[in-house]
Amino acid sequence: MLHSHGLDQNHSSYAGPLLRGSSNWLRLNKVPIVTLHQEQNSPKMIAVLRYSSSRLLRSSINARMTRFSKPQAMSTVPKTAQDWSAAQYLKFEDERTQPARDLLARIPLQSPKTVVDLGCGPGNSTAVLESRFPDANLIGIDSSPDMIRKAQSALPHREFTVGDLRTYRPHGPVDLFFSNAVFQWLGKEERFVIVKKLLETQPSGGVVALQVPDNLMEPSHVLMRETAKNGPWASALQNVSRDVFQTPREIYDLLKPICSTVDIFHTTYNHSLENHAAIVEWVKGTGLRPYLDPLSVDEKEGFLREYLKRLEKAYMATYDGRVLLAYPRLFVVAVKK
Repeated sequence: MLHSHGLDQNHSSYAGPLLRGSSNWLRLNKVPIVTLHQEQNSPKMIAVLRYSSSRLLRSSINARMTRFSKPQAMSTVPKTAQDWSAAQYLKFEDERTQPARDLLARIPLQSPKTVVDLGCGPGNSTAVLESRFPDANLIGIDSSPDMIRKAQSALPHREFTVGDLRTYRPHGPVDLFFSNAVFQWLGKEERFVIVKKLLETQPSGGVVALQVPDNLMEPSHVLMRETAKNGPWASALQNVSRDVFQTPREIYDLLKPICSTVDIFHTTYNHSLENHAAIVEWVKGTGLRPYLDPLSVDEKEGFLREYLKRLEKAYMATYDGRVLLAYPRLFVVAVKK
């Protein structure tokens, strides 16, 4: 996804991914650097924005705007890549899509001509955009070939392409850049450098709207780090981490000089999941990837067993035996002056 949909926070709602992964994860796995939904020689979520060298080596996007009325949509999907799993991500499709709906509801545009879904994942966020802007030139970009294939099958009349957020440049005016859980995968220092570059390409009144998980301090992610430090896999995972996201004040100060408005808000979703194992399944689609990918099959199994034990102690079951997974998210809607 560029994650989103690549894109959780220690690797989030995928949104996965124009990028997917953290700079440290990439460094650990000896991934060569590209400039921008993959992670990087040092690294999605994403980024969308992800976790393999092939993701970081995506070529620049060859964008050809396609109207909704035109059934032929362009795509570029490399055949070789250690990839994100659209199927794993979509196990919780409704829960992962709700933040995209909430972000869209705050966008002050009526009829944008061109909309780019950065880190489109399997197309769930793109479908949300299409429902509101059916006549727009709507383009989905993600670093994951599997996500792009899924998006193409879901919305064959739209344009989707594999691309890297760090190197992406639009080939024409874009009224709305939309990103559902991708920018958390980028390094802290590069995130808003990229956002500002996107804004610079837009006309006055253009919008950049993004959402990222804000859950690094939630038990689900604290326990990932604790599990990584305590086990035979500790040395292999010692450099796995992801940068914390900017505070609302930092975001405002970075964007306000070039924006007429900067709308920032938080929402905490409380997802009712079947059991503790469902939490594991959720984060396996995003946040756990940098922890699991470097491990052998036996190490992965051991890691997951230990992680599950910790989750069972941290999350109390509800009266009906389910588990509530608190999932805070940060939203930003910036309008260019």
